[in-house]
Amino acid sequence: MRITEGMFFQSSNWMKRNARPLEIALWEYYFEQGSRDRVVQYLTAFQNEDGGFGHGVEPDFWSPYSSPMATWAAAQILFDVEVDSNQDIVQRMLAYLVDSNDRETGMWPSVLPGNNQFPHAPWWHWSEGVQNNWMFNPGVELAAYLIHWSPEQSEAAAIGWSSIEKAIQRLQRVTEMDWHEIHNYQRLIKVLRGKEETVNHKLAYSLKDITDKVSLLIMSSVERDVTAWSTGYKPLPLDFMDSPEDPLSIEFGSLIEQNLHFYVDSLSNEGTWEIPWDWGSYPEAFTVAKRYWQGIMLVRRFMTFQAFGYLQR
Repeated sequence: MRITEGMFFQSSNWMKRNARPLEIALWEYYFEQGSRDRVVQYLTAFQNEDGGFGHGVEPDFWSPYSSPMATWAAAQILFDVEVDSNQDIVQRMLAYLVDSNDRETGMWPSVLPGNNQFPHAPWWHWSEGVQNNWMFNPGVELAAYLIHWSPEQSEAAAIGWSSIEKAIQRLQRVTEMDWHEIHNYQRLIKVLRGKEETVNHKLAYSLKDITDKVSLLIMSSVERDVTAWSTGYKPLPLDFMDSPEDPLSIEFGSLIEQNLHFYVDSLSNEGTWEIPWDWGSYPEAFTVAKRYWQGIMLVRRFMTFQAFGYLQR
């Protein structure tokens, strides 16, 4: 079964009644020939004077203060809609990332103390030593964005390469990794794919070496038991793929079709999905965050449907 035109419009109507303006703009950009400028307009509302992002752009923590994690959420959007480096929103963001990088570790702090003052999911609670739980999530991906949007000989690019060098040392050393951090490394590969020669020259490992190691970690982390997909928050094959041309298609085989069918079958009558996690606290705020996440999930999964030919329009 595929997504019919009626199912698409049911979800589209849900988006326009319930989602944030940011996700509505993204929906219109990807599916209704909407403008990139409209996406940037609404994303700018989450940017602070220092160039970083906050204000719950990542809906599971509501701190208004700038943080590398909230800035990562914004940077992904800017990259995916192909915003140019000369845009003010990008230049201000790069300045924040340069200022907030830890030169010694190469990381950016994933969780900040300010999170604790506002509604947040328990995994976003700050405590001493919490960075050990996060490591290069999202730092390795932020470093890639610094390189992507900065001149080759700039300070920002140098910081990016230095951070990535440390992150790749960690990657090659470990035998297992949290799947969110794996995804950050996978995004690094995507962002720097057009700079393969430079990667191979600057780093001790080639882009192919990095890709092979990330693929191994992905294959060991994905939940392959289809019957378990509806029982909680688990990494599924399509969490790591954005097109059927991805080399992982061969590795996952029939799991890809099963994953697509799972998405179609679990779409509700009102045209959305339930999110598979809960804060366990701040119930009123979580009700709002849940709605925001449903909008984000709709954009992401319908992009997947479109890429895999499951969207009939």
